[in-house]
Amino acid sequence: MANFAIIRTPPQHSPRTGGSNIQSARICTKMNIFSQLYRKKNPTSHLFATFAPINRITIKYPAMKVYKFGGASVKSADGVRNLRHIVDGEENLFIIVSAMGKTTNALEEVFTCMQKGDKQEGLDRIKRIVEYHDSIITDLWGAPTRIEQVDLLFGQLRNILVDTTYRTSDAELWYDTIVAFGELISTTIVSEYLKHTGIDNRWIDMRTTFVTNQRHKDAYVDIKASEPRLKEALENTGVSVFVGQGFIGAAPDGTTTTLGREGSDYSAAVVANILDAESMSVWKDVDGVLNADPKIFPDAVQIAELNYLDAIELAYSGAQIIHPRTIKPLQNKNIPLYVRPFGDKRKPGTVIRAMSAPVDVPILILKKNQVLLTIRSRDFSFVLEERFATIFSLFERFRLKTNLIHNSAVNLSLCVDNSWHIDEAVNALRANGFDVMKTGDMELLTIRGYTDELWRRYAKGPQVFIRQSTQATVRVVRKR
Repeated sequence: MANFAIIRTPPQHSPRTGGSNIQSARICTKMNIFSQLYRKKNPTSHLFATFAPINRITIKYPAMKVYKFGGASVKSADGVRNLRHIVDGEENLFIIVSAMGKTTNALEEVFTCMQKGDKQEGLDRIKRIVEYHDSIITDLWGAPTRIEQVDLLFGQLRNILVDTTYRTSDAELWYDTIVAFGELISTTIVSEYLKHTGIDNRWIDMRTTFVTNQRHKDAYVDIKASEPRLKEALENTGVSVFVGQGFIGAAPDGTTTTLGREGSDYSAAVVANILDAESMSVWKDVDGVLNADPKIFPDAVQIAELNYLDAIELAYSGAQIIHPRTIKPLQNKNIPLYVRPFGDKRKPGTVIRAMSAPVDVPILILKKNQVLLTIRSRDFSFVLEERFATIFSLFERFRLKTNLIHNSAVNLSLCVDNSWHIDEAVNALRANGFDVMKTGDMELLTIRGYTDELWRRYAKGPQVFIRQSTQATVRVVRKR
């Protein structure tokens, strides 16, 4: 059992508001009244988290480790058993778990049914998700077994689908509310199975500990505001192993937020930062960080170590190493990140830390599902680059993520992630005096440390629309 030294300090300034604890209590009271009014109309909904005013707490923790397991690692009963094998004997451990298998994709389909108003189809899809999780539970326990909290969560999901009056303006809010159930259900199963097999632990609802901004589908965690909440959730639990959800948090108004696809890595890094962890490990279905996706580039090889800056650059280029926001919370506390093979915990994997040996192999990163927007001002004012601010403010308004920029005297070409709002952004650009050509079905290939052979193979040909190169890196926007 972990020994925590608890030091309470007198109420001074609220970490959320910079004011007194009385101010904090007033804010929390307003949020909770709003939450209660909502629940009167929707008594079964867990859309809103409840924030309580808290005293400042300083907790002296033993050296903690943070383990993160992705959906592929817990997609089956065998995967959950292997997770249990990996954490066996560990103390002072915080486990972050993603939704099982392709559950997030399945919940996105439920959300699509809400958008279309097809509640029966949505219920049918929920039924299939229930059956998938029931099969894992039955396999783990060796017989059909009901877990009360899992049943409760699925009941809440059905009620949200049936009772919600959907409005397009609330699309991101309801998306987050629905897809978050994947992590809530998976962590409940994992936590209960660990208890069932002799590993005592505490399940943590990260919506009550992670305070995010109000940006649904792509939220940032406010680490300063979240720190006292997470530490208080771990206080006086009598256990040294904790299980929490990746990917989710709650906005200041109490609504559920998500941290972007693959955001569980980021969740784990924030936990590691707050708890001053000795290390963070991401358990994956590969031996470590590879120089390319082996499903696309069969001759991919493992990289033994990377430094933080290399990892950030690769992540923002689209490498499926870790979530792009993961590095900063670790770098700020100099916490090493290990990418380790889920199938064999004895293998060292790849370590990402402040200092590392140079990477001596080319790195290939393919980012799919891209759209190329070519924008021209009708008055040719790009010659003076006067209207860039208008374009990028519209991109921010419609939440388009730009991955490559290429400009000439009269054209501005931008390679962006495909998005629900891309057509709205195109219409807004045209309304502001721009001609826009949209080209879909694109992909962005980044090659770091390219060779002549790689240049000939990937950076030439009629399918290449844009090519940018430096001494070390070439980036190619091309038709799939």
